[in-house]
Amino acid sequence: MNKRATSFRFPSVFLCMLWVFAPTGLAWSADPARVEAKCAYCHGKAGASTEPDVPIIGGYSVEFLANNLKAYRDQERACPDTKYRNGPNKGKTTNMCEVAHGFTDSEIRQIAVHFSKKKFVRARQTTDPALVAKGAEIHELYCEKCHSDGGASAEDDAGMMAGQWMPYLRQSFDEFVTGKRPIPKKMKRKLDEINAGDMEALVHFYGSAD
Repeated sequence: MNKRATSFRFPSVFLCMLWVFAPTGLAWSADPARVEAKCAYCHGKAGASTEPDVPIIGGYSVEFLANNLKAYRDQERACPDTKYRNGPNKGKTTNMCEVAHGFTDSEIRQIAVHFSKKKFVRARQTTDPALVAKGAEIHELYCEKCHSDGGASAEDDAGMMAGQWMPYLRQSFDEFVTGKRPIPKKMKRKLDEINAGDMEALVHFYGSAD
């Protein structure tokens, strides 16, 4: 397998927010339906995003959701500007660091538990059969150990990729490669062994799941 080219870059896409501003506290335990409704402004009902550049979040594991929210809150992960997709603030700019700022560990845990109980609704999108086949081989060699069942298992606490929106997957790869997102040492070693073309094949493989 060829070494990853240092010039690798995927086109930048918006990474949409999960929650709207809550300056006086989230009050999650008091009104979970209200908070979920706000999440739907970008991520769709029950976390089933219909926006190609916005991740589907319903059905992820508690640990995965909680760890990523904490990374946003603590600014350990890139927080590119994005816009509200629906709701009263539609079109206004925000980013996940601003949104997650002030969340307590307890609030984050409650949010993660709530969305972990939702169904992961896979996106329907067009893929290249040749790249899907290539991606399946690369996944088996490099990814299956931590992202089991073809990247479809929430139990790995490593993120469900099978059926996720392809533009978001490209953005995630870009953040890992450029160091904008925390990456486990084992995963970094694997990414260092593949190139940009291999990553695009993985995107098609995961995007083909239905």
